[in-house]
Amino acid sequence: MSTRPALEDMSLAAETRRAVEAHPFLRMALRAGVVNYTAAARFLDVEGETDAIATALRRYAEDLPDYAAESRDASVRMESGIGPVDAGGDCEPLLTVGGAGFGDCGGDLTAIVAAGTVDAAALATTLERLSAAGHSPTAAAVADGTMIVIVDRLEGANALRAVEDALAGVPSE
Repeated sequence: MSTRPALEDMSLAAETRRAVEAHPFLRMALRAGVVNYTAAARFLDVEGETDAIATALRRYAEDLPDYAAESRDASVRMESGIGPVDAGGDCEPLLTVGGAGFGDCGGDLTAIVAAGTVDAAALATTLERLSAAGHSPTAAAVADGTMIVIVDRLEGANALRAVEDALAGVPSE
C-alpha cells in the first residue's frame, strides 16, 4: 500500500496554510467562521483541486482558535492644529516617526490620541478601521500606553469615532 496520496494531501494542506498566512484577513475570517471555503480556495494561489483546497481550509479553520475581540480601556481625544515640526524650531513634537515630527504648530492636521491599554494590536485594528472608513493617516505610532494617529483636519471627528470603535473590539488571540 502506497503512502504517496497521504504525503500529497499533507503537502497540499501545508501549502494551503502558508497561502492563508500570506492573507491575514482570510485567517481572521476563518477564525470568525465567515468564509465560503470554495470561494476562498479559488482565491488562494495553491495548485490543486478546488474541493481539496476547500477541505484543507476547513481543517485548518478547525485548528484555529475561535475569533474573539476585547474592548481596550483608553481615553481618546482629538488635538487640532497639528503640523510638521521643524528641527530646531519652537514647536515640541507630539509624534516623531522616521525623523518626521508632528506637533501643535498651527498646522492643518489633527491628532487622535488614545491613552490607556493600547498596543500594536490596537494600532493595527485602528488602521484597518480607518482604512475601511476611507481615512488615510499621515502618521501613526504606539508606545508606552499611548497611541497617536495623525489625519487631515477635516477627517478629525470621523477618525475619532473610528478609533473609538476600533478600540471597542480589538481581536485577541
